[in-house]
Amino acid sequence: MTTNRYPAPELKDLPDDIKAKVLEVQEKAGFVPNVFLALARRPAEWRAFFAYHDALMLKEGGSLTKGDREMIVTATSAANQCLYCVVAHGAILRIYEKKPLVADQVAVNWRKADITPRQTAMLEFAMKVCLRAHEIDDADFAPLHAHGFSDEDIWDIAAITAFFGLSNRMASFSNMQPNPEFYLMGRVPKQK
Repeated sequence: MTTNRYPAPELKDLPDDIKAKVLEVQEKAGFVPNVFLALARRPAEWRAFFAYHDALMLKEGGSLTKGDREMIVTATSAANQCLYCVVAHGAILRIYEKKPLVADQVAVNWRKADITPRQTAMLEFAMKVCLRAHEIDDADFAPLHAHGFSDEDIWDIAAITAFFGLSNRMASFSNMQPNPEFYLMGRVPKQK
């Protein structure tokens, strides 16, 4: 089955605020990522989801780069076996890191990926939050502090991991498919 279990609404049928945001994303990306329409079937949930997404992923301040944030999403989404999020956020990761191979490496085995020791410590913690959050203790903070992460940065790592745990589960249960455009983004030079 390669179609969503829940039909996405038509763009023309969306509330004005959601339609405006979707059109803004389409203008920037050149296409509408399927998640924007799939979740729009429930407007109140769409608004809450994207407000929290933006608060985490577009946050000003802290030491996490946009690439770091996408790396967390890609690695933890792979652990959660979420095709949509691995492909979509892997594409964004490739663009932010300017490395065409990094997303595949992070998704398949982040421990062998071409990333910095700081990013390795970040993903070590994110994966523990993803898979064994109940085991987090004070000792898990020391390696992050040693790499210059503040307690607020550590909160961000955990919050991104937890939020995308929700996203992964919604995308997987609904059979949300990645847009074909995501597969080549950041792998081949953009056509001028």
